[in-house]
Amino acid sequence: MSSRLEKLREVLASKNVDAVLVSDEKNIFYFTEFLGGFKLLVPSDGECTLFVHSVNYEAAREQARNVRVEPIKIGEKADAKIFEEISRCSVKTLGFDRVSAVEYLKIGERLKDVRMEFLDDAIWSLRKVKDENELKFMRKAAELTSKGMEKAIEIVRAGLKEYEIAAEIEFEMRKLGSNGIAFDTIICSGPDSAFPHGRWGEREIRSGDLVVIDIGAKYRGYCSDQTRTLIVGTPSEKQIHVYRAVAEAQEAAISRIKSGEKASEIDAAARRRIVEKGYGEYFVHSLGHGVGLDIHEPPSLGPSSGDILSSRNVVTVEPGIYIPGFGGVRLEDTVLVHEEGAIKLTDAPILQL
Repeated sequence: MSSRLEKLREVLASKNVDAVLVSDEKNIFYFTEFLGGFKLLVPSDGECTLFVHSVNYEAAREQARNVRVEPIKIGEKADAKIFEEISRCSVKTLGFDRVSAVEYLKIGERLKDVRMEFLDDAIWSLRKVKDENELKFMRKAAELTSKGMEKAIEIVRAGLKEYEIAAEIEFEMRKLGSNGIAFDTIICSGPDSAFPHGRWGEREIRSGDLVVIDIGAKYRGYCSDQTRTLIVGTPSEKQIHVYRAVAEAQEAAISRIKSGEKASEIDAAARRRIVEKGYGEYFVHSLGHGVGLDIHEPPSLGPSSGDILSSRNVVTVEPGIYIPGFGGVRLEDTVLVHEEGAIKLTDAPILQL
């Protein structure tokens, strides 16, 4: 935690910012290891202050690292307390990661001589490069996700309802140590598999169905993300053709991943393969996204992305083909970027067609 705060202070120094007021809950966790903070004030030098509501005070005193914990008591005005601390630190330029319009106006009214600087991108520049501790947690999250997917592969059959499959997967991940799910589990079958971000419902799986299963476990706050598409019964020629196109697209993209590579070029590698197979119009989303404390983070892997990958970025690679009335196929893995290549963190098997 201290090294992360030191890097944040280096950012403040480079931008001539006296302090940053951190509001995003995941950013507060990143810098303090405490989930449940209200605001974090980090001055360019001196003591950091974590503001918490009184209900979280004792937990924060025990769990938060490298900060002074300041309770906001029942009936106490949080804004006034925070503004008082900012004034005490003689802040002339205040950075922030996010702020509502109401908060922005209040700061302008109460701290008239303080200039405000948006630092969200600078904080993301720190968060998207994972340290060894984060990678340890992410490997565990990926392992739990893969175990959940293996359970899905084991149980999916005609006659099961989508919600029954979701329940079995989530229970499997929980009993193996997951702290929760990274996002709402997606189980889309039959024609509904053509909906990229459907959820799960009461539909009963039938023979001949494509079944898209998109799941993610969380471990120590960190997320993982994996999708597999199953085929119930004997696959049709078209299902095989579509599935192979997606599998080849994912392989082409992963083979291009390395530090220094343009994210847009990785998307293009997958998209070219799907276009060559005749399904370009049915690949309707970007190739992938960063993963960490949030399930969607920078960098973005898409046609218009300006990101360049760095070693220790963690991203998803998830090409898909979605044909209305027929169904969809998506294959996704969480991938760690290295200097000369990529390592798949999720490893549940894909169909061999």
